[in-house]
Amino acid sequence: MSIVGTRVVRVEDRKLITTGGAYVDDLREEALSGAVHAVFVRSPIAHARIEGIDVSAALDAPGVVAVYTAADLDLAPRAANPVGEPWLASDVVRYVGEPVALVLTEQRYQLADAAELVDIDYDPLDAVAGIDAALSGETVLFPELDGNVVQTHGGPFDEKTFEDCEVVVTETVLNQRVAAAPLEVRGASCAWGEDGRLTVWLSTQNAQIGRSQIAAGLGVGEESVRVIAPDVGGGFGAKIGADPEAVVLGWAARRAGRPVRWTESRSENLTAMTHGRAQRNTVTIGGKRDGTVLAYRLDVVQDAGAYPRALFLPTLTEMMAPGVYRFPKVETASRAVVTTTTPIAAYRGAGRPEATAAVERAMDLFAAEIGMDPAEVRRINFIRPEEFPYTTATGASYDTGEYAKALDGVLEAGGYAELRAEQERRRAEGDVVALGLGIAAYVEITGGDAGGESGRVEIERDGSVTAYTGSSPHGQGLATSLAMLLSDRLGVPIEKITVKHGDTDEVPKAVGTFGSRSLQLGGSAIRQAADEVIAHARELAAELLEAGADDIELDAERGVWQVRGAPSSTVLSWARLAEAAGDTGLSADVWFADGKPTFPFGAHLAVVEVDTETGKVVLRRIIAADDAGPVVNPLTFQGQRHGGLGQGAAQALLEIMNYDDDGNPTTATLADYSFITATELPDFELVDMATPTTRNLLGVKGIGEAATIGSTPAVHNAVVDALAPFGIRHLDMPATPMRVWAALDEARKAEKK
Repeated sequence: MSIVGTRVVRVEDRKLITTGGAYVDDLREEALSGAVHAVFVRSPIAHARIEGIDVSAALDAPGVVAVYTAADLDLAPRAANPVGEPWLASDVVRYVGEPVALVLTEQRYQLADAAELVDIDYDPLDAVAGIDAALSGETVLFPELDGNVVQTHGGPFDEKTFEDCEVVVTETVLNQRVAAAPLEVRGASCAWGEDGRLTVWLSTQNAQIGRSQIAAGLGVGEESVRVIAPDVGGGFGAKIGADPEAVVLGWAARRAGRPVRWTESRSENLTAMTHGRAQRNTVTIGGKRDGTVLAYRLDVVQDAGAYPRALFLPTLTEMMAPGVYRFPKVETASRAVVTTTTPIAAYRGAGRPEATAAVERAMDLFAAEIGMDPAEVRRINFIRPEEFPYTTATGASYDTGEYAKALDGVLEAGGYAELRAEQERRRAEGDVVALGLGIAAYVEITGGDAGGESGRVEIERDGSVTAYTGSSPHGQGLATSLAMLLSDRLGVPIEKITVKHGDTDEVPKAVGTFGSRSLQLGGSAIRQAADEVIAHARELAAELLEAGADDIELDAERGVWQVRGAPSSTVLSWARLAEAAGDTGLSADVWFADGKPTFPFGAHLAVVEVDTETGKVVLRRIIAADDAGPVVNPLTFQGQRHGGLGQGAAQALLEIMNYDDDGNPTTATLADYSFITATELPDFELVDMATPTTRNLLGVKGIGEAATIGSTPAVHNAVVDALAPFGIRHLDMPATPMRVWAALDEARKAEKK
């Protein structure tokens, strides 16, 4: 029996729940002996000129080793994209939390006091605290630009697009700014060796990308930088590569001649680590009263924050705009603007959740306008199974999909007809606790970077296996999944397989982990390497058993080689073959280059109750089908779905990173920024589906972000559905009690007029 497809307890967990993980802040490496501690002095003002910086008092403070400002840095400026972001601000600050100086002290406890003594003279300027302020152009953040729009794409729109439609609906849908809030905040430790090489221990999703960015920033070759990613306590896209702080820390370690250690505070993390989402989407949908959609338009405005770090986000939203639907006409356009807020970058889903949230709200709005059940409207417009592979109007090439099957499975499992009947009963009785049902069908792109991945498999002399992957797990259980693939292929027990990752000296070439690419690309690379090891081993076994290579087979159940058809003959273990391989070893080092994107899909049904007197929303049920192809380990697969469902529901109900009109973040601590806990979540009801892809060796698609993409609009639609009898057509996320109560209050006042 194959181990693949069975529930295997994660091999990573024993250490995590016994001795604990070894995160950047836990490291006690010999190379870090005598390290100084670092803190960044960050701007408390959203937009200001820097008139002067006085570090003399800080330098005189106990334990202070050095204070560095932009005037000290001899780093080359960062490339404009389309504007350059400074390593440390020198002339102007553009968001609260922008680094202005770096303080080094002997002891960590000395950092806060020393940082307070750095005297920076700010001359405040007008803030640009949101999309409307940016588009107005009253205050321009970068004088070299003509306004605050830093990227435009798509368009223009055709005035005749909707002329054949019987019904046209338009709405603006806000996909609010959120914080990644990983359990482990950002951290880095840097040490220069006697050989002139820099070693950086970095909390990152991509050691190799981090190495490239640090080397480029320092102006040295990549061979002069080693990046090690120890245990990483969550990333969610916000730890791709290395942030600018890591470059400055590497420079500071070189200038000070001592190792440097840095771990940010939680408030720093909330204000200075990149945020996600922050899109304003205007949807227009038109079609016939029989439910057929004829045209869809999506106009995206992306708040990029103070410095545009991820301008691919709005264009990816455009590409995924039509979702799971076969709309005859699709139009998209996007603009990205800079504001005096924390920069925006990837966050779980990165562009795809925004597209799904927009089109799924549009489908509900259209269904409400024509008086049809939202499930039926979706069925009418789904791309059909026989149409795959399917190229959308925006150029996405979907591989496989069973969209109607996913929705029907979820509705049946949830008892949709009975829920609708219960909803009607409550409405008829005037129940103050309203029942809301929300549907979302989604498709997303995984491995969309179209890059490859590295994999190396080595058979050790004792018959154990060491695998090196270019993917970089940080909580997903990937090491278990890769070990399972190798155990199945090689016949080696999982406890004799070690998976290594996250060290650029051990894995020099890699792409890493983002965009739910790890299993489909990293797993395929390991599978390819295992196949090459098997091919090499077959030749060795043929020599030792004095048989033709075609007559040699691997008995994967026992993990031995034998002559085919002669099971009682001599058998060879992996240890024997590794010994026979001699100094050349029995290994394979591959680059899986066939990095074609895949398109996971699914459907979610959310059930909420809304107290119409207080505005409180309670998520009672969420039923989800998330199809990512064949499942290697149902346990880790389920864990990814659970995490995604919780994170998606959190955006719909709780999370928002708020700023006031002066650009001050008002949710800079966990007392103000609410993310979800088990208390607010029901037991998840999971519907299983597995539609393989033909685009990689394993037939798998990514699952790391899928459930997040479907759950947010499902929960959001459920809240709006509960409020429909009050004439509330739309409500922006998050559906907090205050926001829901205010909408109800406004609706009741309007009814009395």
